[in-house]
Amino acid sequence: MHYLLNHIIKFIKITLLLFFSVFFVSPVNAELTVEDIIKSRKALFSKNYSTAKRVQAFSTKGDFEKAKKLMIEMSENYKVLLDLFPENTQEGFKTEALLIIWEEKDTYNALMQKASDDIIKLTSLIDNTNDIRGTLQQLMWSNCKACHSKYRMPH
Repeated sequence: MHYLLNHIIKFIKITLLLFFSVFFVSPVNAELTVEDIIKSRKALFSKNYSTAKRVQAFSTKGDFEKAKKLMIEMSENYKVLLDLFPENTQEGFKTEALLIIWEEKDTYNALMQKASDDIIKLTSLIDNTNDIRGTLQQLMWSNCKACHSKYRMPH
């Protein structure tokens, strides 16, 4: 029960952060601190990863409606991430983003948009595919890997 409560509290914090990001990041990036922006994007990537794992679990169990709702959430998160890499956030606050993001900003943004589009495409394919694992790999996990391998510090 304690684990569940901690998970719920973490979810509420991330949801509030996402709400803040969606409605305030784009027009007021200049008013946010570098720390706020970096923490927002880190939280959003973390949220997408945990959501992707839940999508995988729901899809494997055949609960496609729950999976699709999460996929739509992930798609929107990728769109928010487009605005969370202003020039002044290249370093500090334990960012794991590599400088190549800003050197290849258009390519990076295209990858985020592709990830968003692929997740939406996945919502229309997931319940009719014969290969759930392969479809998830192609339209969800491959985008995660493409970004991590090029734009994120290795762990």
